[in-house]
Parts: sequence; C-alpha cells; structure tokens
Amino acid sequence: MTQYEAAVARYFEAWNATAAEELAKAVAAAWADGGSYTDPLADVRGHEGVAAVIAAAHEQFPGFEFRRTGVVEGHHDVARFRWELVSLADGSAPVAGSDVITLDGDGRIRTVTGFLDRMPTA
Repeated sequence: MTQYEAAVARYFEAWNATAAEELAKAVAAAWADGGSYTDPLADVRGHEGVAAVIAAAHEQFPGFEFRRTGVVEGHHDVARFRWELVSLADGSAPVAGSDVITLDGDGRIRTVTGFLDRMPTA
C-alpha cells in the first residue's frame, strides 16, 4: 500500500465512523493538527471542525457509508481519488465526488479540497 492509499484509507475510516469517540480518534489519525476540509458546502479547520462536518453528513444520510471508487493517484505530497455515498439498505449512491488531499511529512492530511459530482435534487 502506498502512502497515498494509506492516507485515503484513514480518510474513509474517519468518514465512516459514527460514534463520537470513534470519530474523534479516526479524525485525529487521518488529519494533521490544524488540518482542513473544504468542499462546496463546508470550510473547516482542525479536528473538531472536520468531525462536525462528518457527523452532519451522517445525520443527513443515516444508513449510508462512504466508499472509494477507482484508484488513488498521487505524487509528491498530493493525492486524488473519487468516492460515493452508498445506502447500506439498497446500494443506491445519491452523492458522489472527488477529493484532492495534501499530506504532511507523517502522511497525515493537511488539506482536503472536495468536489461534489452528484447530489440529490432537493
């Protein structure tokens, strides 16, 4: 497993954590101190901010999990990958996107820039 794949695996562990304590630990393992997450709907810094965005996604989409689609591509300290938000009940995936992450020297996430490729209509 490359450093990029390992970082993305920790990223998905955080996004799929639902219990508050598990989520806090997963975010701390994936993100560097002061790391950030930015997408069209959020712009947060720090472990607490990232955990709050993840918790809000689970509140909006209970019974769903985030899954990587395709390969992780990386060079230098940057990686990109695609993902879907998948219903555990029926396999539908109403939300999909792609993210670009930068890593610190320890392989933890410094920044996430997310793009939403598919969203449900309100």
